Amino acid sequence: MFSIVLTWVGAVLGLTLLVAMAVGAFVVDFDEALRERRVKARGTAEPTS
Repeated sequence: MFSIVLTWVGAVLGLTLLVAMAVGAFVVDFDEALRERRVKARGTAEPTS
C-alpha cells in the first residue's frame, strides 16, 4: 500500500515538473517576442549588458 502511494506521489511530482518546464519555456519565448516587438516599434536596438 505504501509503495502504491509513493508511486502516485512520484508520478504527480514528475508531471508537475514536466508542466513547469514547458510553461517556463513558453514564458521565455513569449518574453523574447515582446522584447523584439518593443525594439522594432522603437526602431533602435536595446543595448545588451
